[in-house]
Amino acid sequence: MFPILSAIVLRRLLLAIPTLLLLSLVVFVVLRMLPVDPLAMLLPASATAADAAALRQQLGFDKPLPQQFLIWLWQALSGNLGISINFRQPVAHLMLGALPATLELTLTGLVLALLISVPGGVLAYALYQRHRETAADLTVALMQSIPSFLWSLLLILAFGVLWPVLPFSGRVGEGVVLPDITGFALIDPLLAGNFGGWLSALSHMLLPALALALGFAPLVIRVLRSSLIDAANEPYVEAARLRGLSETRIVWRHMLKNAALPTITMIGVQFGFLFGGALLVEMIFGYPGVGNLMVQAVKGNDLPLIQGIALIFCVLMLAITVIVDVLYAVLNPRLRTP
Repeated sequence: MFPILSAIVLRRLLLAIPTLLLLSLVVFVVLRMLPVDPLAMLLPASATAADAAALRQQLGFDKPLPQQFLIWLWQALSGNLGISINFRQPVAHLMLGALPATLELTLTGLVLALLISVPGGVLAYALYQRHRETAADLTVALMQSIPSFLWSLLLILAFGVLWPVLPFSGRVGEGVVLPDITGFALIDPLLAGNFGGWLSALSHMLLPALALALGFAPLVIRVLRSSLIDAANEPYVEAARLRGLSETRIVWRHMLKNAALPTITMIGVQFGFLFGGALLVEMIFGYPGVGNLMVQAVKGNDLPLIQGIALIFCVLMLAITVIVDVLYAVLNPRLRTP
């Protein structure tokens, strides 16, 4: 199995190289075509034309566009994404500080979405079998009509204002200092033996992660239910029924594994929307991740930082594609046949 998985990873990585180059070029050109002057934030009001020309030369903005791209690409390959115009810090350093928070929030939201959607999909299938799917369809349709940012506002109103049981601002409570080990708030306190800090980080993450989960779960429920309905007519299901197995055991032990294949593919395809939703949810909850960093970059016309965020986003999406292909091969034995 491992040679097959290695071949899948290698093939995907080879395909990712031209994709990443093309996306980087598109982002670079589009940002340079915007009618903004990123140097305006750096120059004082008394700056002369000579000062502006000197700064433009220092940052490399005076060179032809193809040369600027090649210089940026060569530096990016070595881990240098440039210097942020607003923060006056390396873009890579800013991303390393903000990306773990966004990844942690997104993955936590995905886990919560699966905890909601897997039982929800099985329940929707059971209601379909009993010809009572109308209530399930209405519930899922209602949930799907509410985007993540609206779930955020509703959760803040319910559990932060009307019934204030959970915090809804920041990453940890006031006075709590997270150890700087991996950058993940749910891991570093445990590694440092700070259980109180871990509880603070978890309580601050629940509402934004739940907002993401509630916005994403309905789509998973729909796909999983459709996959279970298709699997119900397979020969192995009929054989299991003839052996006298209960319907519950057939669904959870046999059908769910095969129904998970298209669901996993859908999650991989939609993960970009989940990640994008996390950026908006971060701004609503004041969560210090890539979302807040992106807003500041856009407000300040910080082209190097915007380029770095776009590049990291592309890399993450390509990595998710590789992971989905590997999971699909693990769950589908036919793909492991040489």
